[in-house]
Amino acid sequence: MKLPRFIKIPEHNRFQYTPVYYDPRKEALEQKINQYKADKKASENEEYKPDFKGKFVLVDFWATWCGPCRRAIPELNTFHKKYKDRLVVMGVSKQVEGEVRGMKTPVIDYYSAIDTQDRMGGELKIKGIPHIILIDPEGIVRWEGFPLLEGYELTEKVLEQLLDKYK
Repeated sequence: MKLPRFIKIPEHNRFQYTPVYYDPRKEALEQKINQYKADKKASENEEYKPDFKGKFVLVDFWATWCGPCRRAIPELNTFHKKYKDRLVVMGVSKQVEGEVRGMKTPVIDYYSAIDTQDRMGGELKIKGIPHIILIDPEGIVRWEGFPLLEGYELTEKVLEQLLDKYK
């Protein structure tokens, strides 16, 4: 099945109704990516620093105003808890710290960071949110996309297959 270049996803913005367009092209897939440093940690536990050594990293680009992003959080919490020995889950938002910390539900149990300069998203050409990339321990992107896109979801089964295939 060939995906259209842009998929219209209606999203309610707090200021006005704005359609969000998701570009399903996978710009980073199979690419080795650079390390990036976020502006700030947004995790409630300031002592928590993830151990990336030898682990996969799942990076979720998201925003507090994005309904699909918020709907994905409980499943990402599950991934974080179930695969903690093999996987680090990290949310990255371009929003300012107050907006990210001000979101009380759903609760994010995994590591969260703020990148207001959009260094990582810009480098990876992230066009829409939510957008997830799964990076193997060697730094290669093994999965990229919109985690809730029907027929292309990042499910627990898909994640487990990827973790086993690229370990």
